[in-house]
Amino acid sequence: MAAKPQLLSDAQMQHFLREGYLLIQAEFPVPLHQDIYQRIETVFEKERNPGNNILPRVPQIQRVYDHPAVQGALTSILGPDYLMNPHRHCHLNPPGSKGQHWHKDNYVFDEILRQPRPRWVFAFYYPQEVTPDMGGTGILPGRHYHHHISSADPALTSETELPLCGPAGTVAIVHYDAWHRATPNRSERKRYMLKFLFERLSEPQTAAWDHGGGAWPEGTGELEGIHAEVWNWLRGAPGNRGQGQAPAPAPALLEQLREGEQVERLQAAYQVAACGEAALPALVPAFASEAAAAADHLWDKMPGNPRGSNPPAGAAGLALAALGRPAVAPLAGLLEHAHWGVRALAADTLGNMGSAAHTAVPGLARLLADDHPRVRRHAAEALGRVGAAAAPALPALIDHIRDPDMRVRHNACLALAKIGQPAEAAIAPLLETLEDEDRYVRYFSGVALRRLATPESQRVLLDALFTARWCPVTNPENMY
Repeated sequence: MAAKPQLLSDAQMQHFLREGYLLIQAEFPVPLHQDIYQRIETVFEKERNPGNNILPRVPQIQRVYDHPAVQGALTSILGPDYLMNPHRHCHLNPPGSKGQHWHKDNYVFDEILRQPRPRWVFAFYYPQEVTPDMGGTGILPGRHYHHHISSADPALTSETELPLCGPAGTVAIVHYDAWHRATPNRSERKRYMLKFLFERLSEPQTAAWDHGGGAWPEGTGELEGIHAEVWNWLRGAPGNRGQGQAPAPAPALLEQLREGEQVERLQAAYQVAACGEAALPALVPAFASEAAAAADHLWDKMPGNPRGSNPPAGAAGLALAALGRPAVAPLAGLLEHAHWGVRALAADTLGNMGSAAHTAVPGLARLLADDHPRVRRHAAEALGRVGAAAAPALPALIDHIRDPDMRVRHNACLALAKIGQPAEAAIAPLLETLEDEDRYVRYFSGVALRRLATPESQRVLLDALFTARWCPVTNPENMY
């Protein structure tokens, strides 16, 4: 019988939200980490880096991510039905390496907007001891919500760096938007790090950690408004601010929302949201202007968006998502806007609200036929985040499993998985998509078949998986 996950405490969750990381120890009574290290050494020496296939090549790694302490941390942050993403990489940092510049990772060739609400995390695993001179992963604690830092060049960066170190079996759970880099390896030892990604499949309904029931503790940090909002969201108690119970936001606050520095805009977003429904007359046009202006820059490449595919959500969009249910109808109206950028970011913001946006499902379903692929992509993602209440959109999602844009196919399959309701009409196109040209679309079509949970979907999936089965002991020296 599997051990029960060791859930995080309130203090650990608060540390993760403020600092963007936690260090977990995966301890075993047998020398598992040494065995994994040696197996990785053999694979790298004889076959080179296997990329995404590192797990089937060294399946013992799965035992680390199944450890009760690791499972408990992932469950606490992402919910009990979290998903291991198929993208993973074994990073070798050899002796004498120069290290990297500071950067944020892209979201695996997709166009997800960066949001404070944590739906993805890294789990960095070290199969050997890592000391500060061995080139461990460096992070900038508390900067995961910042799109810009003083400099991407480590020699010029003024923020405080923290090298993630520890004994063999250390697993660092890191916010996906953390600034990070490989530091120089000044030792004479190799440093391996297994980078695995995990993502949330369903929006939080209640706290998934060992929660004492209290509100976010008051603090003095510059981003306490974000921390409190994310804490409430993770507890299943997002904004949904009162209707007309507060005065409209002051003009100076709205100006800060539009024109302030990055931290000022983030602060203003949650202060404006606290005004509740009274903020909507100013906030909705501000959002439309913000979204239209952002459209021309969604693919700008920079250290905080290295592939030009994952910019941060705008401040007005964050305010509307935090405001909650009263903002759904105005945003649903923007799904018909003439500018594709407004339609796309309105869909994204509704998706950020999760099930609170269920009344917008018809409009989101219509957007799946939009001419612009980014609009279709965000609509599919939003329907998945709405969850079971998006079941009326299943026919439209099924139609777009074969969309010409890879990102739309990816998100249509993932939305079917998240909605999770039996849909016999989806089985044939999902089976076809198991042979999609994109490896990630293939994976999420398999996830959808698994989550549909009908006898036919399970049979189809198992047949396909047995055909594609990887044998971990077959290699160039032992082919048969």
